[in-house]
Amino acid sequence: MEDKGKNIEQAQQSCYLGWMSLQSQRVLDLKQALAQRRSHEGTADAAADDKKLRELTQKIIGDFKDYARKRADLSHRCSSSYYAPSWNTPLENALIWMGGCRPSSFFRLVYALCGSQTEIRVTQFLRNIDGYDASGSGGASLSDLTAEQLAKINVLHVKIIDEEEKMTKKVSSLQEDAADIPISTVAYAEEHVGEPNLAVDQALDKQEEAMATLLAEANNLRVYTLSKIIEVLAPMQAADFLLAGKKLHLSMHAWGALRDRRRRECIIDAADDAGGKEGK
Repeated sequence: MEDKGKNIEQAQQSCYLGWMSLQSQRVLDLKQALAQRRSHEGTADAAADDKKLRELTQKIIGDFKDYARKRADLSHRCSSSYYAPSWNTPLENALIWMGGCRPSSFFRLVYALCGSQTEIRVTQFLRNIDGYDASGSGGASLSDLTAEQLAKINVLHVKIIDEEEKMTKKVSSLQEDAADIPISTVAYAEEHVGEPNLAVDQALDKQEEAMATLLAEANNLRVYTLSKIIEVLAPMQAADFLLAGKKLHLSMHAWGALRDRRRRECIIDAADDAGGKEGK
């Protein structure tokens, strides 16, 4: 429910800021739970720690479901703002798909972590560092994915890509509708550009409703994909994966803001403006 005294975009931004704050808290929760599990590797307490990790990962899945529900509620008031959010950095908006990340990017994260953790382990082995566990996961890192786990992840990856392509075609069709009747014909016929028009308002309202429906479908696909990946992974693998995803999300926002500040500090000389030369 949107806060009193806020317009719809402010309510949407408030929802996003609350989500980002929760992500920061979950990073700490995951780090703490993983550290405890690693300290109990090989002891009788490991099983209890695995249970706590499962409970935490399910709580995080619940977070995603709750956030998706809130976004769906707010998008029915104004869905277009979610396709290029003002609270995002330009870098984030350049990478956005249907109001968020591509579900298929979750698989790329799994593969990247699997490869990087394996590389670190091999490097440390060649350096002959006894007892070193690069991931700190006690033999349960993403580099330890079994052939069966990888096969399940690959099958799911193909399925999710197919779903993404279907949804991308739907949004492409909606984008093309902007050049169709009545919007294009009214724009051509009007004497003054941008005058209020009932037919256009009705057409755009209908388009926003369709965009809200697609946004909800995309959010559900993201939650579904995340849940299915977690099902395949062992408790520590799942926690590592979620931790990496949250840190990536928070980092991309911070890096985007940093790049924005750098661009604002970069002055273009008037004489060189046409040539695209920049100066400090």
